[in-house]
Amino acid sequence: MIKKSQSSSRFNLLFFMIIIALGYFALTRLALLAFSFSQAEPSGLQFLTFNLIGLVYDVAFLSYAAIPFIFYLALMPNRFWSGRINRTITHLFALLVLYGMGFVAVAEWLFWDEFNVRFNFISVDYLVYRREVTNNIVESYPLFTMLSVILGVTLTLYFSVVRKRINKALQAKESFSKRLVFSGGYLLLPVIAFFGLGQSLHSFSTNNYLNELASDGPYQFFAAFRNNELDYNSFYRTLPDEEASTLLKEVVFEKNNLKNSGNALYALNRKVINEGAEKRLNVVLIMVESLSAKFLGSFGSEEKLTPYLDKLSKESLFFDHFYATGTRTTRGLEAVTLSIPPTPGRSIVKRLGREKDLWSLGHVLKEKGYNTKFIYGGHGYFDNMNEFFSGNGYGIIDQSDIPEEKVKFANAWGISDEDLFTATIKEADRSSKAGKPFFFHLMTTSNHRPYTYPEGRIDIPSGTGRYGAVKYTDWAIGDFIEKARKTSWFKETIFVIVADHCAGSAGKTTLPLKKYHIPLFIYSPAQLTAQKINKISSQIDIAPTLLAMMNKNYESYAFGKNIFSMRASEERALIGNYQHLGLYEGGKLSILSPRKKMSTQMNLGSDEPTVVQLSEPSVLMKKTIAYYQGSSYIYQHRMNSTENDENR
Repeated sequence: MIKKSQSSSRFNLLFFMIIIALGYFALTRLALLAFSFSQAEPSGLQFLTFNLIGLVYDVAFLSYAAIPFIFYLALMPNRFWSGRINRTITHLFALLVLYGMGFVAVAEWLFWDEFNVRFNFISVDYLVYRREVTNNIVESYPLFTMLSVILGVTLTLYFSVVRKRINKALQAKESFSKRLVFSGGYLLLPVIAFFGLGQSLHSFSTNNYLNELASDGPYQFFAAFRNNELDYNSFYRTLPDEEASTLLKEVVFEKNNLKNSGNALYALNRKVINEGAEKRLNVVLIMVESLSAKFLGSFGSEEKLTPYLDKLSKESLFFDHFYATGTRTTRGLEAVTLSIPPTPGRSIVKRLGREKDLWSLGHVLKEKGYNTKFIYGGHGYFDNMNEFFSGNGYGIIDQSDIPEEKVKFANAWGISDEDLFTATIKEADRSSKAGKPFFFHLMTTSNHRPYTYPEGRIDIPSGTGRYGAVKYTDWAIGDFIEKARKTSWFKETIFVIVADHCAGSAGKTTLPLKKYHIPLFIYSPAQLTAQKINKISSQIDIAPTLLAMMNKNYESYAFGKNIFSMRASEERALIGNYQHLGLYEGGKLSILSPRKKMSTQMNLGSDEPTVVQLSEPSVLMKKTIAYYQGSSYIYQHRMNSTENDENR
């Protein structure tokens, strides 16, 4: 019979490491609170609440993470437990776990610094695209110093307390039956967490910062894997399909739309007829990384970061109530290209295998004989951009297509904006000489951390922050347009300048409207008369508006409208993130959330809008449901696919 140790158990070591991990998580939570205290502003009760809720998520994550260790502790025979091999393995694993805890804590801080949220879809994407992200971190932060500090803390903890605990635990001898009973009891904890814990627990406040703090970064990271696409009908409030379909058609169809589908459920396919002869104008659509409206002098900024764009706002069709649909580049690309509201979960651009053969602006213009290209300053495999655009009517030009000797500057995310624009002029010259109109959709990279760019272009040194990147982007756009002005194709070209999303999306409310406000310029001095446009609209309206401006007749499945034909009662903007879906109309923001929750934000000009929870849908809420229920249905059933003959 085995003599049981009265002083220690091999499982005591696991408990001790769990306690250390809980300490790391608690300190991380407090550090993030300190970093954003002015936005979170917790009361004493809220402080206690988010820490207790966070502890629940911490324990849940650790219950999952400990599963392989539980099996190891339970199955390792006593005769090997105290042996040299297991002793070495245990000490090494302890060091790795301690270092991993420190690494995760620093990673959480860096992620919060960038996005003001715990790990989510973005962090999952960052793990997939390690090269760009690693280079970005190396160029943005003192990485060697950070890793050295983590190592120092790890070794201090190990030699001061952990090593002794390990040696003591290695002396314990326990019967297999006791180990089996204990491990079986422990494994009930992750089962309870899996079936009993969801995302709703940490949504305890109207302040989104507090809700984010009341969670656990690693738990949220793995939750993002599980929830990369949310089924609308399962998670959100719905209307009967017939009612939602009818309402959706009422808000989408325009007077010049010839309906092809009769009364078919959610069928938005129609023929759009625009008066006048079609204009074979070129289009250069520049999507600028993170160009929030707040950076522009045209919107009241006094930083003088955008002198060229501020000048251009007086020479263009300038839209001052324009909104991004989402918070990531892929959401902007999706909205402008497909003219579809943001469906819950990750962007359609990222939904491998189901991101192709959809109705798009590129398909329409390609069928009209245009040279359609997506031109990107980075590598197009990032965020699945190459697959998305090549599958939806575009050719691709990315960093790999531009000879290194032609690149003046590059950083972690790609070539500088001026190099991107130089490549664009070259491609436009080629297309013009061939007598073929072109549509180029550009995506810039310079206005992104590490905020580096060629020296000598502006008066802010490279790598010193966001303001320098914004000012450089403004300079590069100005340089591009002035060079284009000297070409043979300039007078027949429409230049569209729009942001992909704002520089930051976090706020006290679920969907802070100000964090979706972006500029839109449509510039063509030979074709258009300058005018400020005050109508509320969003990125899904760009495609129908451009096609109307060129009098194009086409088959459409767009959710957007021609902004110029919108009546005051039709002005609206659709905004969202991966969970919450909003409709801004009539001074109110109607929001759909998981677990079939509904709310309305009012007093939107305030830093703390009034939030009203709804038990039954209002008129505005029904319209919101129709948009998002309809877009999810249409996408899931591939009704907007170019391969569906019934829709063509």
